[in-house]
Amino acid sequence: MPSVLITGTNRGIGLELVRQYLTEGWQVYATARDPENSTELQQLLTDHPNLLHIYPLDVTDNEQRLSLAEHLKGIPLDILINNAGVYGQYDAYFGNTDEDMWLDAFRINTIAPMKLMELLVNNIALGDMKIIASMSSKMGSMDDNGSGGSYVYRSTKAALNAIMVSAARDLKSSGISSIILHPGWVRTDMGGPNGEINTKESAERLRAILASVSIENSGNFYDIDGSIIPW
Repeated sequence: MPSVLITGTNRGIGLELVRQYLTEGWQVYATARDPENSTELQQLLTDHPNLLHIYPLDVTDNEQRLSLAEHLKGIPLDILINNAGVYGQYDAYFGNTDEDMWLDAFRINTIAPMKLMELLVNNIALGDMKIIASMSSKMGSMDDNGSGGSYVYRSTKAALNAIMVSAARDLKSSGISSIILHPGWVRTDMGGPNGEINTKESAERLRAILASVSIENSGNFYDIDGSIIPW
């Protein structure tokens, strides 16, 4: 039975990924900062008690990260999806960047995925698919930046991309693929009401991309349609 660990599952794309993988009969390990107060996540647990495993996790909390790794010790994971993330400072335009908010966003968007990869890489090595995926954004692409601004979000995602490419190189000998995903402009709390697709469409396309990943395309930066985003 295939297995996946997804962070940031209390709502949005993370929650929908949990729902869809459960529907396909996967073992799903889901984390959220406050899972007890996520009504939809708790309902999924009621509906799939033998498939869904939920863990409280603030991805920036090292003690919670270590606790999660201890709970999962020896358990094979086919896919790790670093989904938890924040936009950070929304008004981070030139001349108006807040250092503390910037550092908080880096801890969540960039450092936490790295630390989780380091802690769970042995679980991934035990799995069959051996995939680590991180949710990034086209806004982390230098080539795609035609409007400027958004210094905090852009920089944290660009740094995440660099980490994932380095991981692709470092983990290749272990047969582990490291890929970067752009989920599309999705109608979520972060994406806003004018997004081009909903969470169901995004999750379906993301799962299709993950199903096609092999060690040969490790390090790729995927758009939601499966094409490659330039750096």
